[in-house]
Amino acid sequence: MNVPQSRSLVRPRNGTVIAGVCAGLADRFGLGRNMVRLLFVLSCLLPGPQFVIYLVLWFIMPKADY
Repeated sequence: MNVPQSRSLVRPRNGTVIAGVCAGLADRFGLGRNMVRLLFVLSCLLPGPQFVIYLVLWFIMPKADY
């Protein structure tokens, strides 16, 4: 499915798995949604604040209007 690249950082209303953060990042930067999800899951194997960043993005990224 070819999704047009978004100019702003928003969480889409469809095609989300949990909150739409990875889908929104993928749409914004023109990457595949599953690739961003895979990168996030793989990054969780490394030490760092991945979950905190995900939660912060969940709260600060608005939902798309459509």
